[in-house]
Amino acid sequence: MAVRVEHPLCARLYVRQSEQAERLGLSERRAELLAGLSGRVLEVGAGNGLNFGHYPAAVTELIAVEPEPHLREHAERTALEAAVPITVVDAVAEELPFPDAAFDAAVASLMLCSVTDVPAALAELHRVLRPAGELRFFEHVASSHPAWRTLQRAADATVWPRLSGGCHLARDTDALIEAAGFAIERCERFTFRIPPVDPPKTHVLGIARRVQAPGSRPVA
Repeated sequence: MAVRVEHPLCARLYVRQSEQAERLGLSERRAELLAGLSGRVLEVGAGNGLNFGHYPAAVTELIAVEPEPHLREHAERTALEAAVPITVVDAVAEELPFPDAAFDAAVASLMLCSVTDVPAALAELHRVLRPAGELRFFEHVASSHPAWRTLQRAADATVWPRLSGGCHLARDTDALIEAAGFAIERCERFTFRIPPVDPPKTHVLGIARRVQAPGSRPVA
């Protein structure tokens, strides 16, 4: 693996914070994200496995990628209790160890904010999805309010990624998904925060479909 991802403190804080986030409503958002999936599915950045309990029975196999050791240990334990067969893999989104067109669908959930190279990660997801395969995405993105977006970008350029395990507040992830050769079919925006210290974040939740090679002209 070309990149080693290890954030011992942030990973432990995330596990604790994520439990609170579930109680505040993220559990319902995860269920919405994964509803209707079927076949062989890839989840990148699986974290501590909080999505696992929401996968429908029509998913015949789930491969869950998580490079951070502490989070991966949690994911492996969570996978044992899931209703669908899950294999947890140590890999990074920018270099997925799978052949082309290997999956019917892919899931990116609260992880594209922290990958080192978003276009590379999306190119890999495009590569491993079959033609017309679905990408389900649930991410926080740059605010639509100019003043707040400016503050987010300032934080991203200074201390925030160092304090939060590589997280970035102001990425235009939905635009990057489209640029990578996906057509967004549904996208909902909402604001969510975990009080008292988490800043309000704009989230997007939706479905995109693999329609073309990155950089090529749209399919007619």
